[in-house]
Amino acid sequence: MNNKIANMIDHTVLKAVATTEEIKKICKEAREYNFFSVCVNPTQIALAKKELQGSDVKVCTVIGFPLGANTSAVKAFETKDAIANGADEVDMVINIGALKDKNYDLVYEDIKAVVDAADKKALVKVIIETCYLTDEEKVKACELSVKAGTDYVKTSTGFGTGGSTPADIKLMRETVGKDIGVKASGGVRCEKDAIAVIEAGASRIGASASIAIVSGDSASGSDY
Repeated sequence: MNNKIANMIDHTVLKAVATTEEIKKICKEAREYNFFSVCVNPTQIALAKKELQGSDVKVCTVIGFPLGANTSAVKAFETKDAIANGADEVDMVINIGALKDKNYDLVYEDIKAVVDAADKKALVKVIIETCYLTDEEKVKACELSVKAGTDYVKTSTGFGTGGSTPADIKLMRETVGKDIGVKASGGVRCEKDAIAVIEAGASRIGASASIAIVSGDSASGSDY
């Protein structure tokens, strides 16, 4: 098993039909394989926190997910509620339409609302949804995220038209520098995929095929 990669993985189940038993299962797997965190929908934060009690595994959740089209006030409330329920990390989706409109003030304030709501009580990752963006837009989204004080930038929700690519990770890493994390999410399904994005600059990986990745197996199915 690749322990180094394991401790970079957010073991993820974000599908709408995720059950209590599935959340308990991924928490058990996260303990066993020493994944960095489990990433679950907001209603399942408290359950995951309980299941992971006594372990080093963090609880991650999503904000404004998966479209990013909620208002900033809603995203801020979601963030505070998530932290109150036990979230250690929050992955928020930017306002993609605003970025496309070049309404950069709105994009910045939207991210800042979540960063301020987290108030350093939870790590913040900003999902820019690379599959919908030009390289210029990817760079701008990363720059605005850094300006707003995020801890990480992240490629994808796993619900868009595509996931992470080494090229996108490289571009994002070059843009944010060495002090901000870069999370590759969506499309990482085997050890080879994981190594490729790590070599490109990823410091975290979001995946549902986590066990296949660290075991050197191949996986199929949906990203999340």
